[in-house]
Amino acid sequence: MRPRWLAAAAPGLALACGLAGATPAAKGGFAPTDCPPSVAAIAACHLVRDDNGAWVLAAIPKRWNQALVVHAHGGPRLSPPDAKDGLEDLDRHAAMVREGYAWVGSTYRRGGYGVRVAASDVENSRRLFVSAFGPPRRTLLHGQSWGGNVAAKLAELDALDAEGRPRYHAVLTTNGVLFGGTRAYGFRADLRAVYQYYCMNHPAPGEPAYPLWQGLPAASTMDRAELERRVHACTDLDRPAAKRRPEPAARLRDILAVTGVREDTLVSHLAWGTFHFRDLVQRHLGGGNPFDNLRTRYRGSGDDDALNAGIERFAADPAALARLAYDADLSGLIVLPTLTVHAIGDPVVSPTAQDAYASTVAAVGRAHLLAQVRTDERDHSRLQDATIKTALRALEAWLEHGARPDAARMQKDCVERAADPAACRFILQTGSPARSS
Repeated sequence: MRPRWLAAAAPGLALACGLAGATPAAKGGFAPTDCPPSVAAIAACHLVRDDNGAWVLAAIPKRWNQALVVHAHGGPRLSPPDAKDGLEDLDRHAAMVREGYAWVGSTYRRGGYGVRVAASDVENSRRLFVSAFGPPRRTLLHGQSWGGNVAAKLAELDALDAEGRPRYHAVLTTNGVLFGGTRAYGFRADLRAVYQYYCMNHPAPGEPAYPLWQGLPAASTMDRAELERRVHACTDLDRPAAKRRPEPAARLRDILAVTGVREDTLVSHLAWGTFHFRDLVQRHLGGGNPFDNLRTRYRGSGDDDALNAGIERFAADPAALARLAYDADLSGLIVLPTLTVHAIGDPVVSPTAQDAYASTVAAVGRAHLLAQVRTDERDHSRLQDATIKTALRALEAWLEHGARPDAARMQKDCVERAADPAACRFILQTGSPARSS
């Protein structure tokens, strides 16, 4: 759900969008626009639509430290690019601007999947910023959630120019999808299969049958509200736990136990495995299936034998898998200091994404360029401001003094500087809180 202030900002945005649309993006033609309230008092915001149709929003604090954060947003969003989308992204990461950094973010040129296309749009947002406002002293690339995959891909493809000079100086990902595309979404294909085994309403009896990995048929008019209705009908998810009927409660218990999905994110994960899968498979992969559960043994239900005998099975199409790998898998061939931060309670992207990325980077001999920390936060879309500010300072220290970030050092720095030390939640890899002294 969008913040209420976005609706109030719409009139000002309409004027700014009209100006931006009339100014050639090649000349860096940003037009002034309203900032979100979180930074309105301390920054000036500017908006432009680039030649590919992406909206690019820039925020420059009045007390700019002359460093720039180039942001890759998560999702992917399925709707066409909207000028207001950038305001949401900026509001989520307002701490960066309050810390003195300029910020620029692209909506991407189109909705839907496509890591390489999104990475190209992120790099174009950097170029537009430099064209309009001049080169900053330092440029940091930031990716959040799916944007972590986008930023990591961009860092592999375009971190240096043709002469080997850095376009970016360091990379930060927060709760990033760092598995690579071919490993990131299989659990949602499993969820679709497990859910259908128990609920048999997605698709429902009487509806055209389709393979679950497809997400939805191309012509389906099903929306999220209808998906929620079906989930509630099968599991009583919309009822308090104490008032759920025995059979729906048992189905819900088994679905969650087998898939590991958290109750409060079940609908969101199913929506991803429905609407995003349709986009990924039918538009991006030419109808091919990138998912495989032929050898998966599902465990944790009340009757694992029956589940494994009756669940829908599917095999990946090698051509579709290759296309997805080309677009979204990561090589680990990084050339910039890279810091990944992940909340261990993230209900959307497993923190094991960091482990997968560490293995990928280590396999090509670049582990010295990678630092990874975790926090004991439980949100996905928005980490604590103290976490973000500390991560930025850690990257700056790494660049200036060669001090590779670690959880203990970052926790100590956070506690010393944060208005509320309790907001400092960096933890050791063993899971115990990092000591601040």
